[in-house]
Amino acid sequence: MPLQPESSLHFVGPTVVLFDLDDTLFDHANTARAALAITTAGLPEFQEVDLEALYQQYSAILEEMHPQVLAGRYSYEEARRLRFQRLLAPYGLGATNAEAEQFAHRHYGHYQRLRRPVPGALPLLEALKPHYRIGIVTNNRTSEQKEKLTQLGMSHLIDALITSEDVGVTKPNPRIYQVALERLHGSPAETVMVGDNWLADVVGALEAGIRPLWLNRFASTRALPHVDEITSLEPLPDVLLKITGQASLEINQNALVSS
Repeated sequence: MPLQPESSLHFVGPTVVLFDLDDTLFDHANTARAALAITTAGLPEFQEVDLEALYQQYSAILEEMHPQVLAGRYSYEEARRLRFQRLLAPYGLGATNAEAEQFAHRHYGHYQRLRRPVPGALPLLEALKPHYRIGIVTNNRTSEQKEKLTQLGMSHLIDALITSEDVGVTKPNPRIYQVALERLHGSPAETVMVGDNWLADVVGALEAGIRPLWLNRFASTRALPHVDEITSLEPLPDVLLKITGQASLEINQNALVSS
């Protein structure tokens, strides 16, 4: 289905709000940075290495391999080992499977322990929850995303978790959005999708007839000028206005004060 021009789409006030998870509600990027810093601390091979450059290398390898994992070409454990073998090879580490697996295991342990929400994510969900049906639409494993939501204290704020593993297709395929609408009893015109990935979250939502709100935390270039953009989930009134058309939701604001 080709992208529809802005004039052919008719959006109304939302009854359903969809979110991506990784780097939209869950701060994957900074969690991964922190995990790499701890995992490499004290290793002489990394004493002179710029950690931001190392993270960018890690991120590029992850972005390349993640679709192959989702397509079933690698298991998650195999892909994790291969990623770290590629990352470590320029530094003379990870030459054997055992060495790469040991490093990957340490890193993933830190990554799990250090998980944190994107700033503003929890207050935003708490403000929306009493008034809207909330769904997560994510390209990942169901068990891992459930684990993240629990650790981040978000599970009780989510009405439906829709994963590529369960649906059998990945964003931007409109089918995954259609499943989300079915589970949440929503229509495209009354739904907004908040996400950080231009192709998966913005283009995917548009192709499903859903209004996207692009979370552009890292100053990327906006390809379609009519797509609404935010650069942060804070301050809360500004984000609520972008999502719902209202800067405050009185019932929930009182709940926030009392919590």
